[in-house]
Amino acid sequence: MAATDPLDPIEISGSVAVVTGGASGIGKGVVKALLGRGAKVVIADIEQAALDATVAEVSPLGDVSGFVTDVSDDESFRSLADHVFSTHGRCNLLFNNAGVGSGGGGAAWASELNDWKWCFSVNVFGPANGVAAFVPRMIESGEPGHVINTSSGDGGFAPVPQANVYAASKAAVSCFTESLHHQLRDATTNMGASVFYPSGGLMNTGLFTSTRNRPAELARQHESEGRISMSFDDLKAALEAAGRDVQVADLDQLGEDTVDAVAKRQFIIAGDVTDTVELLHRRADAIGQLDVPPHHQMF
Repeated sequence: MAATDPLDPIEISGSVAVVTGGASGIGKGVVKALLGRGAKVVIADIEQAALDATVAEVSPLGDVSGFVTDVSDDESFRSLADHVFSTHGRCNLLFNNAGVGSGGGGAAWASELNDWKWCFSVNVFGPANGVAAFVPRMIESGEPGHVINTSSGDGGFAPVPQANVYAASKAAVSCFTESLHHQLRDATTNMGASVFYPSGGLMNTGLFTSTRNRPAELARQHESEGRISMSFDDLKAALEAAGRDVQVADLDQLGEDTVDAVAKRQFIIAGDVTDTVELLHRRADAIGQLDVPPHHQMF
């Protein structure tokens, strides 16, 4: 099979799936959808209490277990891979979904080095660690496999100036996933990758409170400077005050749609991209004119 040939659909039923950040938010929606289709799921999350609660909640849906994992730590990720392959003998679907905000915000010059280190350690090094820990074993197994990396339209398609650190991390994920897919197609006949752009409205996820898991050694040194971080309710209220019609995403439905797309080996996993495509055309035109490309408007 040539690298340009389409991949066969991947069977969700009976597959072994790993979902990082799967104890809450978007990841939890994906977990539910996978279990509903007969997959065996290992939820990886940094929070033991949340992990235990989610495993207990979704256990009636199917074969699910949890494993505490710090995706920013390569040894922790390798321990997860050891557990999955020793328990199940394979991994067919790797969802590198765990993510955080930057905990900073505001002007680029007000973002601290620790904001960059923390955000990139999870959002960028997390998928990198996942690929390093799992993909060689997935290839060696000979099983059909797929890697799904969660990016964001906020950076993955165009920057959001109000969230420059976060947007930069998600742009990196998009670029990494494109390269990964090409390499997997060159190296295998039955593996590929997808980049996931959550869509459908404002996401009420743990991203807004992700600082609860921020390591002490990466704490901000100047808490009062340059911060515009908001809770979900704060952001929703601010958007509504700016005249925006705010739709809140259904995370369970998002999980269902995502798993449907993965089964088809769809590379770009996103909802309606009509506005995004128009923005990308305008960005291309600006670049062709050596001008500043337009960005995503938050307000």
